[in-house]
Amino acid sequence: MIGWRHDFHLHPELGFEEHRTAAKVADLLEEFGIQVHREIGGTGVVGILQSGEGKRSIGLRADMDALPIEEKGSSVYSSQHTGVMHACGHDGHTSMLLGAAKYLVDSRDFDGRVVFIFQPNEEHGLGAPAMIKDGLFERFNVDDVYGIHNIPGMPIGSFAMRSGAITASESLFEINIKAQGGHAALPHMGVDAIMVGAEIVQSLQTIVSRKLNPSLNGVVSVTEFITDGSRNVLPGSATLRGDARALSQQVNETIEARMRQIVEGVCLAHAVSACVQYETVFPSVINTPSPFRAAQQAASEVVDSAAVDTDCDPKLFSEDFAHMAAARPGCFVLMGNGNDDANAQPLHSSDYDFNDEALIVGSSFWVQLVEQQLSKSSL
Repeated sequence: MIGWRHDFHLHPELGFEEHRTAAKVADLLEEFGIQVHREIGGTGVVGILQSGEGKRSIGLRADMDALPIEEKGSSVYSSQHTGVMHACGHDGHTSMLLGAAKYLVDSRDFDGRVVFIFQPNEEHGLGAPAMIKDGLFERFNVDDVYGIHNIPGMPIGSFAMRSGAITASESLFEINIKAQGGHAALPHMGVDAIMVGAEIVQSLQTIVSRKLNPSLNGVVSVTEFITDGSRNVLPGSATLRGDARALSQQVNETIEARMRQIVEGVCLAHAVSACVQYETVFPSVINTPSPFRAAQQAASEVVDSAAVDTDCDPKLFSEDFAHMAAARPGCFVLMGNGNDDANAQPLHSSDYDFNDEALIVGSSFWVQLVEQQLSKSSL
């Protein structure tokens, strides 16, 4: 697993460009003796392993894509691709699922079918929908589906999960303001798009602080402010772009509705116009109770039950595993990546690295989950 992980890390590939990664994954699965289906949803790979006559089926998902980040690490397996690196640990996720696949082929200590799902383009939220659109669950039906993500700063040998929402939805918004530009010395003869935009930016922060129930979670962040103004020219147009997070569809809909009201009201006050685009690219990951209990049990068998947090705080990052968990009962599990050096650096940072010690923990969890959910003793 370490060898595979370092090889993937040396050769990172962006979303829907994981041709080398997907080929290596597929070749290894075939070498193990697993039935392989390539190019599912673009560069996705699905492996099928049947043991016994059992009809139950379990889906295990790993993501394969890297990020457009220049690596600053100094390891011997640092990225060989300029401006691309595995800064989120997908190299580790892929390797530990491959390790579990190899073990399960050799042991066959289960009765039923395992569907190994190696997904492209998680980072932009496009890979899971592409695989599902390509017939993932119609062609390879599963009763439950599970995913894992490493978390820097959590100890090795620890897990965290919760029933219900565990990660947030992510919505991208763009607000285009049309005002009246003019001379910087004569602001009264036009309507300064910067002033209108600044008022909107400030007002958007009242959505979470004043428009949502304080017991609910949400984030609204303006990340770009672009105008056509210059040194002595007041801008006549401005574009605001940003990102909104929510842990429920209700909160997401509230954020969008309040955003549209604020923009309309501010623009009305200044006699200008604007349009709002609001697109939810990642829904919230909702863990279903039964798969959640199964993941809790499996994790407690792999590590001490005291190291399994079964009511962790939900995370405001987003995951396109949400699409799979919406299509089938599912559970998304967080796993410790360690507290030291590069293993504790934030996800998506240029000096982050997946912890090789987590490989055996993650693969053992996968094996335990399969042998538990497809137990021979239930025959």
